[in-house]
Amino acid sequence: MCAFVLFLKPPIQVYGMEGRYATALYSAASKQKKLDQVEKELSRVSTLLKDPKLSSVVLNPHIKSVIKQKTVNDILVKEKLSQITINFMKVLAENGRLQRTPDVISAFGKIMSAYRGEVLCSITTANPLDQASLTELKTALGGFLAKGEVLKLETRTDPSILGGMIVSIGDKYVDMSTKSKIQKLTRIMKDTA
Repeated sequence: MCAFVLFLKPPIQVYGMEGRYATALYSAASKQKKLDQVEKELSRVSTLLKDPKLSSVVLNPHIKSVIKQKTVNDILVKEKLSQITINFMKVLAENGRLQRTPDVISAFGKIMSAYRGEVLCSITTANPLDQASLTELKTALGGFLAKGEVLKLETRTDPSILGGMIVSIGDKYVDMSTKSKIQKLTRIMKDTA
């Protein structure tokens, strides 16, 4: 009789190499019921990797993999992180993926946001939004959410869009910027000439 390990599927699929690692970590952490703990620990790992001494070892291609593995393992053990987080970082080190750790942590954060029912929404405007506009926008965007979902709004300012806004919510993307409208008109005028 063959034994198999049950793979727990995350609430959303994250693509790419970082998505595969993040998905594997999600599955392992959820089996052990340590999702929140692992998320907090990954935040700590992210902070640790910003330390110039550690990053100079981790990101240096001339340092042998074994030395990188030992350095990372020693630091994580010293920080008293859980075995699941230590093992995960060990896998990244063994596979030569330590330099991609921030991308993997970001992908895991996306999975955890979906797990909590958060819908990520990004708004880009030419000028910062005032509080009244922001409140009105949140109310309008709330209509796109399913029951139990929570809006997680991120605003950015990009003067190059000239006016209007660019909205990205979940898997939907709408460009209502003045810049894109001018580009469309210019293209139409060139095509008719």
